[in-house]
Amino acid sequence: MNKEKKMIERNIELSAEFSRYIFEHPDIEEIIPSGAEIILVPEFDRELKEYNLKLGKEIEAKGEKVVYLEIKNIRPKILSRLENVELASL
Repeated sequence: MNKEKKMIERNIELSAEFSRYIFEHPDIEEIIPSGAEIILVPEFDRELKEYNLKLGKEIEAKGEKVVYLEIKNIRPKILSRLENVELASL
């Protein structure tokens, strides 16, 4: 798999997490200017951070509005949200 494809896949995953974050923190939408391209800057992933910053600069060079959102950390993936599951004999 080439580097660009890997970066795209990592951005898709990060974007999905950001969508969940917005759902839980709708106030953040109010501070993002309308029509702006959102560039996620993951501090925990140097390679993806550099890739996204370059992408953001390319968008800015075209005269488009860009907002950079720093993401300091990401929690580990949780396979299931279920808790306290027990076998019941009904």
